[in-house]
Amino acid sequence: MLNKYPIWKNLLILAVVVLAFIYAAPNLYPPDSAIQVTPSRAGAEMSERTLEDVRKALDAADIEYFGEEVTGSTALFRLASTDAQLPAKAAIQRRLGDDYIVALNLAPTTPQWLVDLGAGPMTLGLDLSGGVHFLMEVDMAEYVKGRMTNYREDLRNSLREEDIKYRIIVADDTKLRLSFRKEELRTEARAFVNRSYPGEFLIQEEEVDGNFDLLLSVTEQQVKEFEDYAVKQNLMTLRNRVNELGVAEPLVQRQGRNRIVVELPGVQDTAEAKKILGKAANLEFRLEAESGASRFATEEYTFRSEGGRTARLEKKVITTGDSVTNASSSFDENSFPQVNISLDSKGGAMMTQVTKRAVQRRMAVLFVERKPKTTYEMVDGVEQPKTIQVVEKSIISLATIQSVLGNSFRITGLGAAEAPELALLLRAGALAAPMDFVEERTVGPSLGAENIEKGALSVAAGLLLVLVAMIVFYRVFGVVANIALAINLTLLVALMSLIGATLTLPGIAGIVLTVGMAVDANVLIFSRIREELRNGRSPQQAIHEGYDRAFLTIFDANITTLIVAVILFAVGTGPVKGFAVTLSFGILTSMFTAVMVTRAMTNFIYGGRNVSSLSIGGKV
Repeated sequence: MLNKYPIWKNLLILAVVVLAFIYAAPNLYPPDSAIQVTPSRAGAEMSERTLEDVRKALDAADIEYFGEEVTGSTALFRLASTDAQLPAKAAIQRRLGDDYIVALNLAPTTPQWLVDLGAGPMTLGLDLSGGVHFLMEVDMAEYVKGRMTNYREDLRNSLREEDIKYRIIVADDTKLRLSFRKEELRTEARAFVNRSYPGEFLIQEEEVDGNFDLLLSVTEQQVKEFEDYAVKQNLMTLRNRVNELGVAEPLVQRQGRNRIVVELPGVQDTAEAKKILGKAANLEFRLEAESGASRFATEEYTFRSEGGRTARLEKKVITTGDSVTNASSSFDENSFPQVNISLDSKGGAMMTQVTKRAVQRRMAVLFVERKPKTTYEMVDGVEQPKTIQVVEKSIISLATIQSVLGNSFRITGLGAAEAPELALLLRAGALAAPMDFVEERTVGPSLGAENIEKGALSVAAGLLLVLVAMIVFYRVFGVVANIALAINLTLLVALMSLIGATLTLPGIAGIVLTVGMAVDANVLIFSRIREELRNGRSPQQAIHEGYDRAFLTIFDANITTLIVAVILFAVGTGPVKGFAVTLSFGILTSMFTAVMVTRAMTNFIYGGRNVSSLSIGGKV
């Protein structure tokens, strides 16, 4: 029988439409503004005392809050208004100090039954509902200082191998001073430096207190190369860390000489993002100092997990986390957490060289962390916060070397939460140079609300004009097309919500374009039905032929647009990709609703009936 779908096809269409409404529904529940409090150290618990301190800070600042939630080590306080977020953050941070990370957040309000079905709202881009924006600055002075220390160690080893006896090598911020007792030794050393480090140093000769010195100053060109390497390496590391966070459509790019911008649209857990991105965590592998070792060649450190216990280590570093090529967390045979480490060839060679001479000695794994510390100073009679960066080093493992170590080994002595975090940081790559947060900004709803309002207005205006035009020109068939258009938009929103796509302003442009494209397919079908009626076909035959013959034209037009959208996604970045994703899904949902959904509704109205005419407008 003409114009009748089998029951299974009708049920399939109905099921798809119902599921679309379910998975699009979470977007009707906007999130609440909130403040999130997380311990800065992995594995720390959220105590009742800390929660009480947060409440007191909010009450003292006269900030209204509700919906207090504690999940593991994270506490979330929902606020009555978005304007209260910044004052709340300042009040809580001042009371808790640097042991906790206080971040702006958006708390979901999706009903639990939708969450249980796996439904969630679309992630909105930074230009719509906001997200987190970081401006980070590379500490080049500290990086260059570290490179000078490496130069000193390299020269010590190389001069020994060349049998050039030096008296002392001292590293400054950008200079090295090599002292020799004889002028001939200085001449040999100068020739070696020129040969081994061409163009890296400006060399001066001095005589101080009867010693013959070489003063090596790093050239400006070499410093610039250091800076470029550090920023590029940090860019790559931050991108890796963002990938570990699973953020959709992030922005990580260089700004100026030594700054990096990171934008994470739609991020909910901003505290975790800041902790992972900003942590300049690294490792140093050092031997424990032998008894009787000079205090000038050793340093004393505390254990990370045992506050009162200390150990004295050699100042000389075997290798660092920069040499780590892979890291994964697991559990040993006693179910204690561990991190499995793989080193590159240089790091592995150094580890083998040192441990060959140190079997049965103990080797320490030193965790190096650069973190902010807030102090307060009086400015014009008002106490103002000031953030400085401090470097903390603590021992996470001190174990006896049982045999010669190579490229692979494991670190033990970590907590259950510390092991995966350390593995993540090392796997993503150590920062080549330490970085400071110059600016931290969570883009609030003020600008985003304006963008959403304008975007929604453009969609609504376009939709209204299309709805009116379709009813005027195609009457009953126009109503069918309008219902299908509403279903189409619902399907599009549901799909984007399911895959966790980030909606941006260009994405809204894609939705507006989808509205036009969806009815375009129906215009082709309805025009074909009119043509069939003019050619003398019966109403039932005209409907059948109209849908069947228009399909190929619709398919060809949409497939070419889909190819363009795929190319845009492949070669584009950021907003262009967002537009391409929305457009691609819009094409697929438009094909489904314009052909199958409208056909099912038309069959329901006209199918299996003796009709003499169709309410399709125009001259037939």
